[in-house]
Amino acid sequence: MPTPLDRALNSKNLFFGFAGLISAATIWSIWGQDMFPKEEDPKGEPETWTEEQMKRWLTSRNLMAGNTATREELLARVKANLRAPRV
Repeated sequence: MPTPLDRALNSKNLFFGFAGLISAATIWSIWGQDMFPKEEDPKGEPETWTEEQMKRWLTSRNLMAGNTATREELLARVKANLRAPRV
């Protein structure tokens, strides 16, 4: 006659519970991290940055006013905010 422990060890529920736990841990380890890490801030002098780099730098600091700014306007805005502490 099987004991309650024997029945628990032969149960499919125990197997599916363990498999679910392993699956949940795997999903957490994959999606819990940065799947697409942010690009680093550009380095060097702002005069050598591309327009895209200046826009990304300004957008990351919530300083981008619009998409119609010229390169000179972007450069002036970057230089004005370059030494300001990041919030």
